[in-house]
Amino acid sequence: MSSAPFDGNRRLPPLVNEPIRSYAPGSPERAALKSRLAAMEKECPEIPLVIGGKEIRTGDIEKATSPHKHGHVTATWHKARPEDVKAAIKSSAEAQRDWSTWRWEDRAAILLKAAELLATTWRPTMAAATMLGQSKTAFQAEIDATCELIDFWRLNVAFAGELYGEQPMSSQGMWNQTDLRGLEGFVYAVTPFNFTAIGGNLPTAPALMGGTSLWKPSNAAILSSWYTMKLLIEAGLPPGVVNFVPGDPIMISDIALSHPDLGGIHFTGSTTVFQSMWKTVGNNISNYKSYPRIVGETGGKDFIIAHPSADIAGLATAIVRGGFEYQGQKCSAASRVYIPKSIWPEVRDRVIAMIKDIKVGDVNNFTNFMGAVIDKRAHDRITGYLADGKKNAKVLAGGTANGETGWFVEPTLIQTEDPAYRLLCEEIFGPVVTAYVYDDNKWAETLKIVDSTSPYALTGAVFSRDRKAIHEAHAALRNSAGNFYINDKPTGAIVGQQPFGGSRASGTNDKAGSKMNLMRWASARTVKETFVPATEHHYPFMDAE
Repeated sequence: MSSAPFDGNRRLPPLVNEPIRSYAPGSPERAALKSRLAAMEKECPEIPLVIGGKEIRTGDIEKATSPHKHGHVTATWHKARPEDVKAAIKSSAEAQRDWSTWRWEDRAAILLKAAELLATTWRPTMAAATMLGQSKTAFQAEIDATCELIDFWRLNVAFAGELYGEQPMSSQGMWNQTDLRGLEGFVYAVTPFNFTAIGGNLPTAPALMGGTSLWKPSNAAILSSWYTMKLLIEAGLPPGVVNFVPGDPIMISDIALSHPDLGGIHFTGSTTVFQSMWKTVGNNISNYKSYPRIVGETGGKDFIIAHPSADIAGLATAIVRGGFEYQGQKCSAASRVYIPKSIWPEVRDRVIAMIKDIKVGDVNNFTNFMGAVIDKRAHDRITGYLADGKKNAKVLAGGTANGETGWFVEPTLIQTEDPAYRLLCEEIFGPVVTAYVYDDNKWAETLKIVDSTSPYALTGAVFSRDRKAIHEAHAALRNSAGNFYINDKPTGAIVGQQPFGGSRASGTNDKAGSKMNLMRWASARTVKETFVPATEHHYPFMDAE
C-alpha cells in the first residue's frame, strides 16, 4: 500500500481512559464473562506461530495449563524453530518497506479499531483468556486485559499525533520539517506473563511509529497473547508488521540479538534477563546496522512508608490491595512496608483481619480475592521465602502454600527487626509483605533506609497527613521510585495519568503509555527546503573598504 492522497489534518476521535466495569452480580458484563469462561474452558485451541501473516505449525508442541487448576490444559502451542525466527526477521524487513510509507493516521486507525473491538465484542474473550491462563480475577483481568490495553492503543495514537505535530521553526525563505521514521530494523518485543496489556503494547508501540516487531510472548501467557494477535489481525494489521513467535527464549534471543537488522528491544521481565540482553548487544555492537534502542522495565522491591500521622484505615487497605492483588505478581506490588511504632499495633491488626477475610482459589469463583501464582517454579520459590520468614522473622498471618490442585499461596504478612533482612531486599514476586517497625523519632533515618535497601526503583508510596513529612519523603525518595504515590497503594498506574516505569535496576524508565516511550521507536530526520537558493559563493564581509 502506498501513501494515499489525503488533504487535511485528521482530527482524532475523542480519547479517554476506558471505564472500568464492575462485574457486580446481575450486571450484563458478569453474565457475558461467565458464559465465555464456561465455553473457553472446553475449547483448548491449538496455537500456531504467525509469520508474515501465515500460521506456522512446527509440530513441537507444548501444553498450557491454568495455574489455579494445573491439571486443566487451556491450549496447546507450537514452539518456534531457529528457521522460524530467521523467517520472522526476514518477514519484518519485507513488511516494513511498505508499512513505513503509510500515513501515520492509517497506522493509527488499525490500533483504534483494535481498541474498539476490545471494548465491545472481544472484551469477554480477552478477559476470560487472562483469567484462565494467568489466574487473574475478573476485576484484575478487566483492568489489565481490557481497560489498560484499550488505553495503550487509544492513547498511544494521541501521543503519536502530538509527536508528529511537533515541528521546528522556519526562517524567511525556507521551510524546516521533522520526519519521524520508524527504526531501520525490527524491534524484538519480549513480553511477560503478568500483564496481557503489556503483551499488546510492546510490539504495537514500535509498529505505530512505522516499525515492525518480532514478538516473543511469555510461554506462561500464551492463551491471552494468541487472542491479542488474532484481535490485531481482525483490526487490519498487515502481514509481517508483528510476527508472533512463541518458543524457547534463549534460542530466540540468541538469533534476534545477533542479527544485523536488530533495531531495538522492547522488554518487560526479569532484571537478570534484561542485563544479559544488554551485555549481548554490547558485545555485538559493531555488527549492527544501527545502534539498537534498548527499552526495558524489569523488577521492583516496592515500598510503603508511613509517617506517624498516616490515616490508618487507608494505610492498611493499601498494604492489602497493593501487596496481594494478583497474588503479588505485579512489578509494582507492595512488598516492604515501614510503619512507626505508635500506629503499628492498629495497622497490624487491621491488615491481619483483612487477610483472614481473603479467599484464595479458582478465579471462576468470583468471591475469591486471589487466584494462584503462575507456575510450579514460582510456587517453589515463594515457598522458600516463606520458610525463611518462619525461621528468621515472625509470620503474623498466612505463611502457607498448597500446590496439590493449583499453585496457591496464602497472603502473608511477616515482621522483621532487621532492616537489611533479605525479605526486605529481594524481589519475591508473590503475596508476601514484610514489615519493619521503626521508632517514631527516626523518620529521617528510615527514609534513608528505604532509599538504600533495594537496588530497584520502580514504585513506592508514602502515607502521611503531615504536609512537611510528605515534602521530606518526596525529597529523600526522589530517585527511589519512578512512580511515587501519596496516600495510595503503589500499584494501579493508568495509561495517560501515571506513565509507568522505574530506574536503577528496575529499567530504563522510558514510561510505557507516554510520548517518552513512543519517541524511542522513532528516528528523526530533519528536512530543510530552501525556496530560492544562493547563486554565488561571495559574502558581503568579503567586500573591500
